[in-house]
Order: sequence, then C-alpha cells, then structure tokens
Amino acid sequence: MASPRPEDEFERFVVRFLPEVAATAREAVAWMRARYPAANVLVYDNYNALAVGFGPGERPSDMIFSIAVYPRWVSLFFFQGALDLDDPAGLLEGSGSQSRHIKLKSAADLGREEIGALMDQSLLLTKKPMPTEGEGRVIIKSISEKQRPRRP
Repeated sequence: MASPRPEDEFERFVVRFLPEVAATAREAVAWMRARYPAANVLVYDNYNALAVGFGPGERPSDMIFSIAVYPRWVSLFFFQGALDLDDPAGLLEGSGSQSRHIKLKSAADLGREEIGALMDQSLLLTKKPMPTEGEGRVIIKSISEKQRPRRP
C-alpha cells in the first residue's frame, strides 16, 4: 500500500480545525506555495498548532516563514531576521528571541503591501537564500501523538 501524499496528510491535519480556520489555513498555504514555488514546505502537526514552514532546506533552522494554525486563528511567522525587521505599521506581534508573527484576518492579508515588505526584508536577512528555481517538496516532518484540541 502506497504512503499518503504529503498534501493529503496536510488536509487530514487541517480538517480538524473549525471550517473558517481551516479555509484560511488552506488559502494561506496555497498563497505561500504560489509565491515561493521552489521553497521546501515542512509540515509539523505539533502539540500546540499545525505549522507549515517555508524555506530553502529540510531543517527547521532553514525555515524563513511559517503558517501556524491554531484553534481560533492563523498566523504568519517570520524567523530569519525577525528581530531586525523594520515594521512602521506595527503589524508584528511577539517578544520572543527568535521570531515574530502576524495574526491573519484572512489569507488575503498576505497580499497586503506592508506584509509583503516585511517578507521581502526577511528574505534579505536570511542565512540561506530562498531558492528561485525548481519546485519545492512538501515534507511531513512530525506528528505529535498528544495534541491540544483543534477546535475551541
């Protein structure tokens, strides 16, 4: 019996969220894949959230962006250079030492000029550049046995 396709596995993970959250997650991941078609996509169905990372390699430390799906919202995370991003609109949230995020009202937020500018800055601050040619792979990296409920 063949292993399920990673895209089918992602759908199995996302369908457990509220329909509106799942729809935003699907649209955000599709938007990111269209914008960065050569990026590898790493999927982690973790304890707290479903995380979908985008970057040049296959290690978590290679990820530049991530779409994180929580029971009530979806966020765009910035990892590479997150602490050095110029954010005049004050969109970035968080106070951690490695990342910042933006809660998305909808996947359409990813097309906002201010968010695009933050993404462009992040790409300039990366240690390993995002590939621009070829097609990235979707890789299921981990599935946590124990998880918080996916619906409020």
